[in-house]
Amino acid sequence: MFQKKSAPKTQQNNPLHGITLKTILNELVDTYGWEELGDRVRINSFVTNPSINSSLTFLRRTPWAREKVEQLYLYTFKK
Repeated sequence: MFQKKSAPKTQQNNPLHGITLKTILNELVDTYGWEELGDRVRINSFVTNPSINSSLTFLRRTPWAREKVEQLYLYTFKK
């Protein structure tokens, strides 16, 4: 009658699986700094009064910006 819930499938083809957006952003800021990060990804929250929290809020609400940040992370750290 009741079906057992199966364990969630791992995302083998997702290189970002298990990495939080906050971790991604912190590592990029540590590597590039806010100024260069703002040059590489043209996002206002990286240029004007940058902070982790305001950037996270923007990235969570803006899929195209999050995708650009994730792509930069992959390019930088997952070679």
